[in-house]
Amino acid sequence: MGIFDKIFKGKTNKSEEDLQVEEQELQVGLEKTKQGFFSKITKAVAGKTEIDIEFLDELEEILISSDVSLPTTIKIIDRLEQRVSKDKYINTKDLNNILKNEIANILAENNTKDIIDYTSFIDKKPYVILVVGVNGVGKTTTIGKLAYQFKKAGKSVLLGAADTFRAAAVDQLTIWSERVGVPIIKQGMGSDPAAVAFDTVQAGLARDTDVIIIDTAGRLHNKIGLMEELSKIKKVMSKVIPDAPHEILLVLDASTGQNALEQAKHFSSATQVTALALTKLDGTAKGGVVISITDEFKIPIKYIGLGEKMEQLQTFNRQAFIETLFN
Repeated sequence: MGIFDKIFKGKTNKSEEDLQVEEQELQVGLEKTKQGFFSKITKAVAGKTEIDIEFLDELEEILISSDVSLPTTIKIIDRLEQRVSKDKYINTKDLNNILKNEIANILAENNTKDIIDYTSFIDKKPYVILVVGVNGVGKTTTIGKLAYQFKKAGKSVLLGAADTFRAAAVDQLTIWSERVGVPIIKQGMGSDPAAVAFDTVQAGLARDTDVIIIDTAGRLHNKIGLMEELSKIKKVMSKVIPDAPHEILLVLDASTGQNALEQAKHFSSATQVTALALTKLDGTAKGGVVISITDEFKIPIKYIGLGEKMEQLQTFNRQAFIETLFN
């Protein structure tokens, strides 16, 4: 029995085959992080019989090199010291267990929930998701993958192309709508993004759509411009659906490490980001950014991208993530 079987047994409608595929993809996706992180840990622990200043300095370097931020690194090391204060002896297995527990605690403390599947959090109809993030992080691709997963789960989906600053953005989202087989609302380049968002939620409501996903501009000139644009989009949507959007999803590229943290800071100060999607986790050895972002911004991770294929987007389950990372 695999990790996913133990975690999800009796809790999801996913087939055993789907669970096995997702477990394998998560294992492969975290392999670079595991190899870089744990090989360094093993070397640092070798021959030691106690936690000393030298080891803690090494551990700090290891965590930071995996793109765990300095504040989160200090928190982990402080907790490690407290855990081993009574018994100075430590070996690799002991250390891994302590780190595993403390990282799990950090994820638990910062609103990251164990999401089982794509239907477990849909409590509104239509459920409106506003997607934000800079160009190049995989924002439009993530929207396409989300649409595919929701449709696969039996939900009707409507896309809204409100990134009207770039013709390529509208074209790319249109291609995804055709690949997935879901409708899209769009206007010409330079159109008012808020008008597109308004038309999208209005159409979604009229069609009795389950999930509406709206793309937004990846780059505006400054934070004030971003705030004004997103505020306007939210305002016009609320005229149709008073509590829309139900989710503001920030897409970040995990492979950019500290840049992802800066982007999270920028967008969370400009709007009320409620969830994160981390793309390209399979392409980096610096998966520690997952821990730092949740710790510093208290925003739950909802999705992780583990490849280019349409199927390679998973709901983030902290238990599965921790078990796979430390397995």
